[in-house]
Amino acid sequence: MKLIKAMATVGGLTFLSRILGFIRDTLTAIIMGAGPLADAFFVALKLPNLFRRISAEGAFSVAFIPLFSESIEKDGKDASLAMSRNMMGFMVLILCAFVGLGLAAMPFIIRAIAPGFEVGGERYATAWALSCITFPYLLFISMAALLGGVMNSVGRFGVYAFLPSLFNVCLIGVLIFNDIISNTPAEALAIGVLIAGIVQFLWIFIYAGKHGWLVYPTWPRLTPKAKKLFVLMLPGILGAGVYHLNIFADMIIASFLEAGSISYLYYADRLQQLPLGVVGIAVGTALLPMLSRSLVAKNHDQANQYFNRSIEACLFFALPAAVALMLSAKPIIASLFNYGEFTSYDTRITSIVLTCYAVGLPFYIVAKVFQSACFAHQDTKTPVKISMICAVTNIIFGVFLSLYIGVAGIALATSLSGIIQIVLLYRVMKRMDHLSFDRQLKVNIIKIISACLVMAGIITGYLYGVGKIVFMDQTPMRIAYLAGLVGAGGITYAIMITMLKVFTKDDLKAFFKKS
Repeated sequence: MKLIKAMATVGGLTFLSRILGFIRDTLTAIIMGAGPLADAFFVALKLPNLFRRISAEGAFSVAFIPLFSESIEKDGKDASLAMSRNMMGFMVLILCAFVGLGLAAMPFIIRAIAPGFEVGGERYATAWALSCITFPYLLFISMAALLGGVMNSVGRFGVYAFLPSLFNVCLIGVLIFNDIISNTPAEALAIGVLIAGIVQFLWIFIYAGKHGWLVYPTWPRLTPKAKKLFVLMLPGILGAGVYHLNIFADMIIASFLEAGSISYLYYADRLQQLPLGVVGIAVGTALLPMLSRSLVAKNHDQANQYFNRSIEACLFFALPAAVALMLSAKPIIASLFNYGEFTSYDTRITSIVLTCYAVGLPFYIVAKVFQSACFAHQDTKTPVKISMICAVTNIIFGVFLSLYIGVAGIALATSLSGIIQIVLLYRVMKRMDHLSFDRQLKVNIIKIISACLVMAGIITGYLYGVGKIVFMDQTPMRIAYLAGLVGAGGITYAIMITMLKVFTKDDLKAFFKKS
């Protein structure tokens, strides 16, 4: 699959899932608000998603896909199918035991990840009950991820990239019919999560079978490839552990703050995930592997070209997104969520949290390029070490800042640790052979910043003219004015980028050519 087609497929379907996610979150905010019930559900939602970093998209996929691809090339289709069925056998056996233990230990797990929830209180009891419903989702999404690795390896990216959209459609459905499904919207959503996992697995299972890749679990055998998979997973498990530490720390700190704090973090994080997820996934899936291939082939000029153009692409999208989110946080939150049970106070606090998250957005996106540079040099330890340092600083900053600015301090701590991460990765990158910042990147960074400053002026003027009155109005007209705000900022940025000639037609042709 050509680079541009792969990026368009993955990026486009990821964008679709984010839009559906916004619809889901808006309905959640309207129906459930940001109180104790919402806090309990978001804990229950995060719990299976914490472990899927190991059993699904994270450590497992990183180890499985190269082995499966190698098996296709060397051993043929039948052998690679046998390998994938054996791996699914291990997955089902291990995860069934893990889910069973998790359900039995759920009261202790809730105490560990949300110690601020008073035992016997509403948030604790509800989080316990909802987590027992959502936790089995881990098994189904992990099997779907294995099938997604198979499909991606044979060049069919779309089916797995569509799964998040299916998840959001299922949750939108249960929100609309929550009165019929359950006594509370939180319980209906928890049931929806489990239904979504089953639907996602069946969707990709049927698709893979129709295209000749029928994968089902067989009784697991500890073959040489299975042993190699477990060895390759170890660094990924360590990295996932660091990732979990950050999420656990944020939830633990937020659980001691006012009711609704976990919800404020969730809603704000969902908005920053639009640029972070779309750009990060598109770059990571379709572009950055080219850097690794160039270094392996000792084509150092091409490697440096891809490295610099990758950073340009990240900053091209991340900087204006960060500026827009910082300046427009309150009208965005008000327009999307300030209805029904989601109050004006919830809007004010969530917008502050979103502003703090947006500060670190460009740093986290560019960090993906620096991390890939490490991986391309076969250095998998350094990014994990740096992540561990950043996890510790995130916890320290989070505890300290939350004492003074509440839940916003947790988001600001995340951004500060992202800045520290990019500084440490930059120091590592400077010691690498054949990778350095070229003149075009340095000039374009100045141009992109200049375009963002002009865009910031237009956004500020727009908000000064209509923002304070319109965006707190209780009518759907807020959406229209938000669209005007996005249009004014986006058009201004596009005009400035064109005038400053950040990317020419020749650059784009060279960037996406098949080579």
